[in-house]
Amino acid sequence: MSELVSPSGNPILRHGEAAQWEAAGGDSSEPRISEHIQAHLGPVDVVFHELVSDAVHIDVHVVRPGPASSFVRLVTSGMSDRPMNVPADAGAPRHLELMVTLPAGWRLTQEDLKDERWYWPIRMLKFLARLPHKYDTWLGFGHTVPNGDPPEPYAPGTGLAGAIILPPITLPEDFQILRVDPAKEIHFMSVIPLYPQEMDLKLRSGTQKLLEKFDKAGFSDLIDPARTNVARKRFGFF
Repeated sequence: MSELVSPSGNPILRHGEAAQWEAAGGDSSEPRISEHIQAHLGPVDVVFHELVSDAVHIDVHVVRPGPASSFVRLVTSGMSDRPMNVPADAGAPRHLELMVTLPAGWRLTQEDLKDERWYWPIRMLKFLARLPHKYDTWLGFGHTVPNGDPPEPYAPGTGLAGAIILPPITLPEDFQILRVDPAKEIHFMSVIPLYPQEMDLKLRSGTQKLLEKFDKAGFSDLIDPARTNVARKRFGFF
């Protein structure tokens, strides 16, 4: 892993070759994570269990809309089984789990998930959750990851082609940290899909500039495959 600097002064992590396949390992906190999800978000409706796991065993917990929320939540477990390779001076958590927020009508039956238009948020979560352990790197606040090089849309019907890691916006603050024991603290972060132009904006002008545009547009962490591109040029200007 090598580190460059973007025009905005943010580090750019360039990953080398992925590590060879290895059986999943680490210290699983899945029971505690499941309890944490149910305590703060609501009952777990179903868990999509991974059958074959590389480096870490990534499951995806589904929380349906209920009294506390009108959205669907997908939350990983397994990313935190192993610590990430976080630089000593970064001041960032070493154990992370990821989540996304979906509209209430998002289709998640086994038949629907054969269609990439419905499956792609799960694929995205699993890829990002495994990435730090395959490339000996880390993910944290403001990190962006393109879907390929050059970035390609996650699925037909959307131009979203990358993602940024941010704190959950539409979730209770108590959900964001799970203290498993004195040596292990798991942080939960949201994955927000981005358009290529938004990733470019973040690299040029910084995370804060992108967040200001999101705030002006009234965006939250709810995924909308057809949402407005806040970095699209209008009349020749941003």
